Amino acid sequence: MSRVVRAALSQTAWTGDKETMLAAAERAARDAAAQGAQVIGFQEVFNAPYFCQVQEPEHYAWAEPVPDGPTVRRMQALARELGIVVVAPVYEIERPGFYYNTAAVIDADGSYLGKYRKHHIPQVHGFWEKYYFKPGNLGWPVFDTAVGKVGVYICYDRHFPEGWRALGLAGAEIVYNPSATSRGLSAYLWQLEQPAAAVANEYFVAAINRVGVEEYGDDDFYGTSYFVDPRGQFVGEVASDKSEELVVRDLDLGMIDQVRQQWAFYRDRRPDAYGPLTEG
Repeated sequence: MSRVVRAALSQTAWTGDKETMLAAAERAARDAAAQGAQVIGFQEVFNAPYFCQVQEPEHYAWAEPVPDGPTVRRMQALARELGIVVVAPVYEIERPGFYYNTAAVIDADGSYLGKYRKHHIPQVHGFWEKYYFKPGNLGWPVFDTAVGKVGVYICYDRHFPEGWRALGLAGAEIVYNPSATSRGLSAYLWQLEQPAAAVANEYFVAAINRVGVEEYGDDDFYGTSYFVDPRGQFVGEVASDKSEELVVRDLDLGMIDQVRQQWAFYRDRRPDAYGPLTEG
């Protein structure tokens, strides 16, 4: 049976300060809502530059509490005003010395549903994330929202199939994957991994990248954000690789049941045989 959700994602360039980034996000959400969108997601640490290109203590100042920080509170007010579900990725401080790469999930009535903390933390040139973030410790939650069951997997996580599967087993229908990934590092994987994850786990994926070169390094964020369906097919066009873009697409969640009946991957799993994958 058809169950259509109009979903949005925002691909944005760094504007120079937190206030203008938040204003840009609010404009995108209002534009999406005017087009009938019921859910929107933003890029990794959407209210900040990708400061992980350097290792400098000044950047700890970007961190805020979740949910009690100003950005999440502002996004709650926006969600309530527009009647739209919001996935808001931010730099989180839990307490002094405990920092996480986090996404808050806010329901269409403005209520805070919970958060996901990025599990897999890279430490390679231009992506010095271990300097800033502890590994996530909240599992792979799936949130019951006004549009259905929504999960989050953040950037570098996408290279690891285990979390994608955990989200599927927990009932995810749409998984937002906010990212900051640069041209030349793994661009050829960008349109391979998330469609493959959507197929393997039989749900929709929203892949979000930022765009442009920022002041802290030469990472060239190449955009090309998109939605992909459970058959691994792009829903509409992929976004620009050079410009900001708001992507709004209709996702027929009824396809999930159709694909799971046809391909039956969940039926044929063998968890009894997978023990060696986690031993040691």
